[in-house]
Amino acid sequence: MTWLSPSYRLNRPVRSVITVTELLWALIGLLLTIGGTLLKASITGMPWTWSSQAVPLHFLGVSYQIGAVLLIGCLGGKNAAVMSQIAYIALGLVGFPVFDRGGGLSYLREPSFGYLLGFVPGAWVCGYFAFRTPPRLESLAFSNLCGLVVIHLTGIVYLIFAYLLKWVDADKYPFFKSLFSFSVNLLPGQFAVLCAVTVLAFVMRRLMFY
Repeated sequence: MTWLSPSYRLNRPVRSVITVTELLWALIGLLLTIGGTLLKASITGMPWTWSSQAVPLHFLGVSYQIGAVLLIGCLGGKNAAVMSQIAYIALGLVGFPVFDRGGGLSYLREPSFGYLLGFVPGAWVCGYFAFRTPPRLESLAFSNLCGLVVIHLTGIVYLIFAYLLKWVDADKYPFFKSLFSFSVNLLPGQFAVLCAVTVLAFVMRRLMFY
């Protein structure tokens, strides 16, 4: 077995038993997601714009949170990815300030909570496709894209039901404003993070020989 490789291999039947390796990947995924929530995604300017005093950074408008969700799917597989995100959401709902705006059960009434719920199926989908074929840039990019789409679809469906059932204050958070704030406006930055995750996952999978 290669170091920290998922318990299953390509073309082998999926086993229902959770292994120690998957638990370890789940813990890594949880820590990455918490850290990614706090870390803002940025890119540098062109090398000729750098100076001896500083390297200019341009904020992409998103954090590395979704990047962490997708990365653990690409590296640890679907089981580890799902466990990490269930643990992340559970920690936030019991009161640990691991979400972007804190934590607690009151977060259920936040219009962005559906996107957090989307981390679970999104991580599963990403992890599922990431191990269907040998690691290639295009296959990992497809896996990440599928995961990102599932996250946004889950968030949008939750948003619709939240407004229909009046879980969310429509005066404070108008529907279309929330839709643009949590989906449309974030997509360019998230696509940039997705590209970085694809390359990183490809390199790490090659280095760890699985």
